[in-house]
Order: sequence, then C-alpha cells, then structure tokens
Amino acid sequence: MCRCPPGADHGRVTEIITGLHVSLLEVLALLGAFALVAARWLPPVARPRVTIAAGAVLVLCVIVLAVVGLRWQLLPVLAGAAFALPFAVAPLLPRRTGRPARRARWWLALPGSLACAGLIASGPVAAWAFPVPVFPEPSGEFAVGTRVVQWTDPHRPETFTTDPDDRRTVVVQLWYPARKQPDGARRAQYLGRTEHEARTVSEALAGQVGLPGFLLDGVARARSRSVFDAAVEGTGGRFPVVLFSPGSGGVRTQNTAWAEDLASHGYVVAALDHPYDSAAVVLADGRTVTGETGSTGDRDEDDRLAAGWTAVRAADLGFVLGRLEGLDRGEGADPLAGRLDTGRAAVAGHSMGGAAALQAARQDRRFDAVIDLDGYPHGPASPALGRPTLALTQAITPATDPRYLPRLTEALDAATAASYRLTVPGAAHLTFMDGPLYLPPVPSIVGSLGRARSPRVVASATLAFLDATLRGRPGDLAGDLRAYGELTVHRPA
Repeated sequence: MCRCPPGADHGRVTEIITGLHVSLLEVLALLGAFALVAARWLPPVARPRVTIAAGAVLVLCVIVLAVVGLRWQLLPVLAGAAFALPFAVAPLLPRRTGRPARRARWWLALPGSLACAGLIASGPVAAWAFPVPVFPEPSGEFAVGTRVVQWTDPHRPETFTTDPDDRRTVVVQLWYPARKQPDGARRAQYLGRTEHEARTVSEALAGQVGLPGFLLDGVARARSRSVFDAAVEGTGGRFPVVLFSPGSGGVRTQNTAWAEDLASHGYVVAALDHPYDSAAVVLADGRTVTGETGSTGDRDEDDRLAAGWTAVRAADLGFVLGRLEGLDRGEGADPLAGRLDTGRAAVAGHSMGGAAALQAARQDRRFDAVIDLDGYPHGPASPALGRPTLALTQAITPATDPRYLPRLTEALDAATAASYRLTVPGAAHLTFMDGPLYLPPVPSIVGSLGRARSPRVVASATLAFLDATLRGRPGDLAGDLRAYGELTVHRPA
C-alpha cells in the first residue's frame, strides 16, 4: 500500500511484510487505527495514553503518506479510524459538571467496535488481493539491463489505419545481461519508461477487463529487477536472442519476470508492443495508441479476425529479428553491436502471442525454436513446423475451448522436429505471465502455484528448452521438462 519517494528501492519497502507487501508507515497507520478501536475497552488508567499515542502515530503516518502517495487500500483503514476516533476521545473529555464523561454500555459499543475493526481489516485484505508486485530475483549469474526502442517498417503499411502513408511501427523492450549495478541503483519502472506511461498502460489494462483503474494502481508503481540503460555485460560473449509477443490486448512488459530471468542466464529478450492490438502503446512522440481488437461474439468471425491479427504479429516478429540483425552489425552504434547471436534465435508468445510465434516460425527459417505459452494456434496449419517447439499449457478441463487441444496436437504432430507439450499442474491461463504477482490469488484466474512459484516454474521450463535447442546443452531435455508437469513428446515421423 505504499508509493516510494523518488530514488527509493520500492521492492525492499514493499517486502517488509511478506504476502501483504505493505510499507512500515502503512503498518504503523494500521496499528494506530486498531489501537483507537481497542482504546474503548482498556482500563481507565491506560486509555488516555493509548488514545493519544495511537492518534498521533496515525496522523503522522497519514501526513507522510499523503505526501509520497496514498494508495486506495488505506482508505477503509482511515474510515474505520475516523469512526472510532470520537468514541475513543469522548470519554477523555470532562463534562461541564467537571465529571469524566461516561462510556456507552458495552453491548452498545461492541457492534460499533466490530464494524470499525472490520473496516480497518479490509485494508490489508485489499492490499493482499491487489498488491504492488514484487518481482523475483533473477536466478542467473548476470545482472539485467533494459531499454526501449521504436522501429518503423518502411515496407509495410499500417493496416489498422486508412492513411496510405502510415507505416507499421512497433515498440520493443530489450532485456539483456548487464554489468553488476551498484547498491541502490534505481530499478526500471514496470509498465513503462516513466510513471506516466506506466499509469496510462495500467489504466488501459484495467479498462480492457472492465475493472476500475484504481484497482491496479500498485502495478503502475511497481519496479522490476532490471535497470534502464545499464552497461552491457562485458565478458559473456554473444547472446542468443528470444523474441516475445504478448497476449491479445497484452503489452510488452506482461512477462517481465520471465524476461529478466532469461536475461540473467545470458539471453537477450526482445518483447513487442503491437500497436492497435496491445491495450495501450505510448510512442516516442508521446502519442498513445489504444487497442482496437476485440471479440465480436461470433466464433467464426472471431477466428477469421484472430487469424489476421496473428499474421500481423508474425510479420512484426520477423521485422524485429531483422532489425536486431542490423543492430548486431553496428547499425546505429548500439551498445549491443557484436553481442547478439541472431543465428541462435527463438520466438515465443503468450496466448495470441503464442499463435503468432507459431506462425512466425512457419514463415521465417531464421527462428530456431518456438515457445507457445498457452496459445491457441490461430491461422493456417501449414507449412509444418520445422523447428523444435515447446507448448506450455494449463490443464485441459471441460471449461477449456474443446478445439484447443486437438488444434495444438495437430500442429505438434505434424512438426518435422521434436516438439513438446508440457501441462503445468495448478496453472491457469494467466500463470504464464506476470499476473500472479499482482492479481488476486484466485486459482481460476492465476492458478494455484502461488505468487513466488508461478514465474519460477515458467522460466525454469523455458530455460531448459532454450539451453537444449539454442545452446546445444547435452542432457535429457524430456526428463528435465517432466520435473515441471505432465509431458507429451511429439516426434517427427
């Protein structure tokens, strides 16, 4: 429930109480509010000191939090304290007769005290349900840097607009192995380059699913584990690259925990914003492009539209790989010049992004491996996949689209390279992105793996696959993947 002042390490502040992700000031405000409610039930000798101390602590904490930023989860705490305050203070004030004021009968005061306590308790419950996400420490040996680039394809018109001169532009965020940063280095804003961009994106994401924007205000304030524009690691040789496409309406940062973990193991991850498809894309000139894709309610029409959007995304992925090749050759004097091993490239995506990854691999032989994170295969089923493919899925249930598993199985069975479908127990569709870090821990929404374990499982399974396919690391890949769930191996005929 906190907003850190500029320069503060937000992750450390919010990790003071594990699971609630609240700051020390918010803890003190919470205790002060409860103390005001409890003061009515204390012995007369202790009541004045507790009331005065609790009120003073609460007021000071609220003043400071109002300056640095007051989260909505603290509002019911303040409301409960405000209701309790008159009843806590009134018995301390002398009446005109000079006698102390009398307290209300206990059976009259009890319902009010319980109501105030319940109101105050709803604050930490809300903080638990909608926390400021705390990103896991990457598990690899390298620190992680990040930066954002914007590229325009001069050969492709923008199909979402009617302007014949408009060309397709994509925004790409790179995560890469970086030199170790000094303690206290300011970590990257999660959803954007600036807090304004992060807030714009979080409000768009909330609106996309029909939630009021304030519910995700903690997401806009979060900071990840990487550092913007950190110096590239100097001794790691050349890094294989992994391109990533987010889900329908998703944004480039939606798999930040996953991307940071891969980068810490020596990969460069390039995640795309697809304008007019992503919920909100803030361009370099300050314009915000909002999503225009969505369901029509007609299954056949939705399939046709999804196939078209997937084709645009696949073209975006191929275009970005080409720009990364140019970047490696030194075009633009980029710090990553000479460090990108684009000859070892994987393409990945979540949901519709997974479908785009499958299509990109079919169309572009430069991709050496494919990762589909619970994505239904939209678009044509030919040509056959010619690269190793890993499909991570949630458990298939009666509520799952009945076409999903047959369609995915058809694509993997027809592949001319060994492919794997890993069903992760306890996973839901949003397990395969950052959602478990900041959404209510409801199994049907984010799965039952937990906030800490969800990103670790997805990243670890992905790394096992990438190390085997891009780096040729010896070992039993199937055995490694089975450690994370139920594995089906599809071998070419």
